[in-house]
Amino acid sequence: MASSSSSSSLNFTVRRCQPQLVPPAIPTPHEFKPLSDVDDQEALRFHVPMIQIYPKQASMAEKDPVQAIRQALSQTLVFYYPFAGRLREGPNCKLMVDCTGEGAMFIEADADVTLDQFGDSLYPPFPCFHELLYDVPGTQQITNTPLLLVQVTRLKCGGFILAIGLNHTMCDGPGYEQFMSAWAEMARGATKPSIAPVWRRDLLMARDPPRITCNHREFEQVQDTLPSSNQNLIQRSFFFGPLEMAALRRLIPKHLQHCTTFDLITACLWRCRTKALQIEADEDVRMMCIVNGRGRFNPPLPVGYYGNCFAYPTAVTTAGKLCRNPFGYAVELINKVKGEMSEEYLQSVADLLVMKGRCLFTTVRSCIVSYLARLNLREVDFGWGEAVYGGVAEAGAGSFLGASYFCSAKNGKGEEGIIFPIWLPAEALERFAEEFNHMLGNKNQPQTSSATFIMSTL
Repeated sequence: MASSSSSSSLNFTVRRCQPQLVPPAIPTPHEFKPLSDVDDQEALRFHVPMIQIYPKQASMAEKDPVQAIRQALSQTLVFYYPFAGRLREGPNCKLMVDCTGEGAMFIEADADVTLDQFGDSLYPPFPCFHELLYDVPGTQQITNTPLLLVQVTRLKCGGFILAIGLNHTMCDGPGYEQFMSAWAEMARGATKPSIAPVWRRDLLMARDPPRITCNHREFEQVQDTLPSSNQNLIQRSFFFGPLEMAALRRLIPKHLQHCTTFDLITACLWRCRTKALQIEADEDVRMMCIVNGRGRFNPPLPVGYYGNCFAYPTAVTTAGKLCRNPFGYAVELINKVKGEMSEEYLQSVADLLVMKGRCLFTTVRSCIVSYLARLNLREVDFGWGEAVYGGVAEAGAGSFLGASYFCSAKNGKGEEGIIFPIWLPAEALERFAEEFNHMLGNKNQPQTSSATFIMSTL
């Protein structure tokens, strides 16, 4: 059985049934649907691990969550039938969905553990996560494999965990939330989703001829001055509640008080991470901010569009300037770079990706942040009420481990806040935690969840 190194060393056994395909409940159109040029970029060709954790609900004692969720998935795939298909690669590596109706991969499981045993704070990394989302052989490929991998694990206490592996080329955070909400509606008895899904990937195709009209520092080719080597990386989550946010606001001047929660947490993470990695003062460092493009289009994208509709405009400075200037310097950089996002910027990204062969973003001395807290994934209700945690299962974006996601969560005291998981080498993680607590004036920041160890390159 898989396990994670942690203070509680929680280990448990999961008994799984044979994986099975869940097709749409009725026949769906068999057609080819090209992905947009934003969808099929190299950076999104991976499976995002997501998790929803539900406590026991006395009123649902007679209902089986596995059966309810599997049946609702089958009904939801009637409307979101591309998710039941398979990706194929066409000329110039262009991805398209072959809507075969084969279905999503589904696993029924039982674990000999209760929700209480996970502890007070449910954050990434989750102990034994790879037991909660079994890596079915072949499903980590991008083409010719299921686009959704789903595992529902019943717990001894009557609660359950829904873990999902999602092919990121199919949708972004808002698109995922829309799909999950539809799925939950069907589980609660709806006959169709309240928001009808809209494909329209043509709206985010490159222009003909493509033309790069904006400055895209997120795609610059940068030489790495350090030889890459395998290091022990550890994952840990950090929590921001009202006290932590107030502490950050006290560190910025009046003219920046309009800055958002995203600006403050991102600036804090960037600064702490840069100090922790002890990057040379004259080296450039990058913070790529994922910005949703849906509100930037004129006319707006149709309601129900669930494809990828974001870019990651990038703040760049030297490590020395970031760490030696007052905190407001980092906050201002983040606040300013978000404003670069526009319909033209996203169109320019689509054009660049086609002109440069769907290239990967800059990975050297870079990190990416995505704000998922506003997605309200905890509110996704399959009939068992709200989840105690809903969001990403771990940091990282495929092989790039410098990505962090901000998710809404409660800490062990029941306080509402935002957590982000982060991967760092062991010694750097200790320095990160010290710098984080120093910035917040909080020497008692609790150890959150278990630390997971892996071998990889940062």
